[in-house]
Amino acid sequence: MTQGAGQDPVERTATLRDFRVPPYARVPVQGTPAEPPAAPADPTLHLGTRPAAYPEPVTFPEPPACPEPPVRPEPVAYAETLARPEPPVRPEPPTHPEPAAYAEPPVRPEPAAYPEPASYPEPTPRPEPAVYRETAAPAAHAAGHTVAPVAAVPQAAPASPVVTAHAAAPHPGSGYPADFPDGYTPTERDLPVIQRGDTLQVPVTPAAAPAPAPTGDGPGPLFVVGDVHGYLDELVAALRAQGLVDENGGWAAGNARLWFLGDFTDRGPDGIGVIDLVMRLSAEAAAAGGYCKALMGNHELLLIGAKRFGDTPVNSGAGTATFQAAWLLNGGQKHDMDRLQDVHLQWMSRLDAVVSEDDHLLLHSDTTAYLEYGETIEDVNETVHEIIRRNDADEVWDLFRKFTKRFAFRDEGGPQAVQELLGTYGGSRIVHGHSPIPYLLGQVGTEDGEEDSRPAVEGPHVYADGLAIAMDGGVTMAGKLLVVQLPLAD
Repeated sequence: MTQGAGQDPVERTATLRDFRVPPYARVPVQGTPAEPPAAPADPTLHLGTRPAAYPEPVTFPEPPACPEPPVRPEPVAYAETLARPEPPVRPEPPTHPEPAAYAEPPVRPEPAAYPEPASYPEPTPRPEPAVYRETAAPAAHAAGHTVAPVAAVPQAAPASPVVTAHAAAPHPGSGYPADFPDGYTPTERDLPVIQRGDTLQVPVTPAAAPAPAPTGDGPGPLFVVGDVHGYLDELVAALRAQGLVDENGGWAAGNARLWFLGDFTDRGPDGIGVIDLVMRLSAEAAAAGGYCKALMGNHELLLIGAKRFGDTPVNSGAGTATFQAAWLLNGGQKHDMDRLQDVHLQWMSRLDAVVSEDDHLLLHSDTTAYLEYGETIEDVNETVHEIIRRNDADEVWDLFRKFTKRFAFRDEGGPQAVQELLGTYGGSRIVHGHSPIPYLLGQVGTEDGEEDSRPAVEGPHVYADGLAIAMDGGVTMAGKLLVVQLPLAD
């Protein structure tokens, strides 16, 4: 503020931290008596010059010096505590007797059957809710005024579910007045109905299901395979030529039936590979509605014996022999023995020796030795399986030796030998392997595969007055691995 007239200059002092106005600086309010000024707590704190009404500050005497605290004496050392005596040993609690067995609870009687509850009356149908007429004022909403609620007037429900237009004023959301506020979008209550023809129809073609494997109404065609002897590539080529497998070697014949006549290993390059292929085709053919099966040949018996008995001596008609020596002499391959597993042995041990298919008697060897093991097909197969299960080296060797015999149907007594087998086991024709066709025809052939000694084998050999069919095409002597369909075309 400005300095007033007639006033002395104000003496400025340092800024004080205590901003309270001292009593002597207070200005009395008009009409109120001024209070006598009180002495400040600290006369040195003031604003401006000290008024004359206040005396000089009184000098206070210095306070007396505090006496020094007394020195605390050292604490007296306490005597050592006496050792606590050991507690007395507590006696063992008395053994309580075993509780007596509780008595069986009494059998609670069956509760009395409660009477059936009385049928309750049908509930009274609830009346249909009344239809209330909507009354609104769009202009009031647009202007921002509050509209008082209008009493709802019940109306009769329409007889049909068809919605009719209201004759009264429209709902504020169903019209488009010009005075709607900016940014307000009314809600259309009567939305258009989209019919099926109003939308774009996109045709969707379902994915084509995989074609099922042909099963037919009955059994499929019957095929037989001659001796393979480890020639895996030749086998796959012959099966493909007949349409039995695809380009990947998988089963492609649907419900066809395929029989191998035995002798899968020895002499050839991959006997175990042949067994693996036949085992796989057996599973794939069964899944497609057909089957792939095999007979036991003399080389299966020889491989089982070489694996089980090795160099164990056995009694033979020519003296002492071993399965190991006989297996090597008959074309045993070391790589087949190295890859032979238990699954292969088990599969070979369960093979049948004789079967009948479509009036054809299928067996491996062209011999009548089968008659020594049973009067029926079931008896022969069970006897062969039992000999293998007993695991007697001499019995297995005798079985192998008899199944190695051949040429029983070739000579003058051949037709009679065939008739004896057919009369015992049934059928009108025998189909066998074991004896190569070049041997049956008297052709000279070697296993070296020289071109000048290559046997001329074009197909199965039918002989013994048409009662026997030989299927061993002599693949081991550069002949032909045969896969044919039965019955043979005339």
